[in-house]
Order: sequence, then structure tokens, then C-alpha cells
Amino acid sequence: MKVGNLEIRVPIIQGGMAIRVSMSRLAGAVAKEGGIGLIAGSAIGIDELKNEIKKAKDYLEGKAGVIGVNLMVAVSNFEEAVHASIDAGADLIVCGAGFSKGVFKIGRERNVPIFPIVSSVKGAKLSEKLGATAIVVEGGNAGGHLGTDLDSWDIVKDIVDSVSIPIFGAGGVLEPEDAKRMLDLGAVGVQMGTRFVATTECGVSEKFKEMYINSKKGDVVEIKSCVGLPANAIISPFIERLNKGEQERPTTCNNCLKKCDHSFCVTKKLIEGHEGNFEKGIYFAGKDVWKIKDIISVKEIFDRFKP
Repeated sequence: MKVGNLEIRVPIIQGGMAIRVSMSRLAGAVAKEGGIGLIAGSAIGIDELKNEIKKAKDYLEGKAGVIGVNLMVAVSNFEEAVHASIDAGADLIVCGAGFSKGVFKIGRERNVPIFPIVSSVKGAKLSEKLGATAIVVEGGNAGGHLGTDLDSWDIVKDIVDSVSIPIFGAGGVLEPEDAKRMLDLGAVGVQMGTRFVATTECGVSEKFKEMYINSKKGDVVEIKSCVGLPANAIISPFIERLNKGEQERPTTCNNCLKKCDHSFCVTKKLIEGHEGNFEKGIYFAGKDVWKIKDIISVKEIFDRFKP
């Protein structure tokens, strides 16, 4: 499949998951299998970001593969990180948690595809007008920060019908039948984040992965992130305190976000989750995480999804 200047062998995007959930090893493994591997570039240093892109490219061992970077528009250094990613050889930029008009100009000037994450017909039409190569349509059943309360199944077809550029559906895709359902709605491919956390290549702690495979239906709840957006996370001690308004508030701030209500530090909490701190961490996940019962390799995921 050709999307813009990208040759994609398998139309699966591995969702970018911050902080340091989807890094070079996971992205490289996905790209090696023919999908689009994304490094989560938000809230890490520019030098670390560039190094992760290089390591992911090295993982391919000279073979063809697509490595991109996912960036939150909400981070303070968004445009700097976009330029740094392209400088380091990223094949595309995927951006969500906000909307940037300026990123499309960068994409045109530097000949790098831009895939915005949107959740509405209005956002999709604007993205196409500004020069998006493709669009990731994400529903409220996805993990992490969200742009709508509607599930992906309720919005993808309307957006497909409203634009002429390729659509990748995101939210609720964990099994091959979910991908088929998304393609039946007119998407050319899917983006999966949650399923790739429970892989041997994902660099999070074993506690993080156990949270996924041990979760039950209804264990994912919506929270209000300090970014100003809703987000889906697995119930944990911190999430329970947050939803009661009893969470510990930050005493210092490094201004990593353009806007923050300082109700908690999402960067710190995601890092604590990454490290397996059950009491203090946040574990973002899609609503259907309960369907995952095993930790497998990236190759095994692709083997399951191949026709």
C-alpha cells in the first residue's frame, strides 16, 4: 500500500504511547513486520528522541520499514520536536492531543507526511484542506487522551465519507475481527496502541503489562487530564483518588505543557506507571483492554492479523 511517499506492507500503525511506552525497540519491531512503528516523542529530551529514532532505524538492519514519531500538540516544545524528529530521519509525524495548523506547513516544506489524529468530520475536513497525507480517526474507546465520547465504530464511516484521503481507524482494535470491522467501515488500515503494550518488545515494567492482562471489563474509566482533555485509564489507587478530588497536587512544574490546570502532573504519573509504581502511577489503556489475555511478541501479533 502506498500512502503519500510511504510504502506500507501491512496497514497497521502501532500507536504512539507516552511516556517511553512505545520507544525504539517496539517501533523497530513493528516496522520490521511491515507496519508503521511510532516512537512516542512527547515529554522526553530532544537528544533522547533523536537517539531513539536512530536506534529504531538500526533495528531494521538495512531492511525497508516505516518509523514515525507521535507527538502531543499539547507539549510546549511541539514544533521543536517535530523538526528534531525529521532531522533524525522520521518517515512521518503523527500528532494528537490538540490540533496544530503549523505542522502541515512543516510537513510540506520538509516533504514528510503528517497524520493528524482527529475525532470529528470538521477536524478531518480541516486536516485534508491543510495538507494531511492521511488521518487517524480515534474514538472515545481508545486509550490515553481523547477528543470525543463517541466510540470509533460510531465516527469512522462518517469521516471516511467526508474526505478523500486515507483513514486509519483507532480505538477498540485488539483482534483480527476488530480490524476487519474497521476496514468494512471504509478505513484503509488501523492504529493499535493497547494491544502492543502487552508485548515482549514494549519497554514498560512487568507490573504495567500485568495490569493489562489481568484487567476486567469495566476496569477502564475516564478521567480529566491536567492537559484539559478526557483520557481513559485503568482503575488504580491514584485514579481513585483523582476521581474523588483527593489526589496529591504537584509542588513543582517544569512547564512541559502549553496549558496545564496543575490538578496533577500527567508526565510524572505516566512515568511512575511506566516504572510499575502501582500506588502512584497512571496506566492509560483502551476500554477493551480486558480482551488481552497474553503477552506475546510483535511478530505473533502480525501473524494473527495477516489474512
